[in-house]
Amino acid sequence: MSRQSTSCGTLVVNSRGQVLLCHTTHTAKWDIPKGEQDPGETPLQGAMRELYEETGLVFAIDRFVDLGPFDYRPAKRLHLFRIDVGDDLPTLDHLACSSFFAHRTTGKPTPEVDSFRWVGREEVRKLCWPRMAGVLESIDW
Repeated sequence: MSRQSTSCGTLVVNSRGQVLLCHTTHTAKWDIPKGEQDPGETPLQGAMRELYEETGLVFAIDRFVDLGPFDYRPAKRLHLFRIDVGDDLPTLDHLACSSFFAHRTTGKPTPEVDSFRWVGREEVRKLCWPRMAGVLESIDW
């Protein structure tokens, strides 16, 4: 019997009600900053770490609102948090991913995400993978 894993992520929401998405390198899809919860981490610690690794953003712990766990895949659940940034991130050009993987052909370190954008609810279905789009569309953000 396989153990269910947890992916922890953060919805960073601006004053226009848009959510921050990260472009997943070498794909056509966008995603929220998220990733696998490490052993010994709480979901919040995992979400904070993933947010930092994929965007460089750091926020005080009391700014994270726990949205709870969501069904995501048969062997994985998604635990989400929300941060309201208001107008504090007018541009995203300072964001940077510090989490890398080995490129499939060159072996060179490649960032997990390579760009960032704000999107409204109406864009989620066309930009994100279907499972993520379904979760995002089910949340009042």
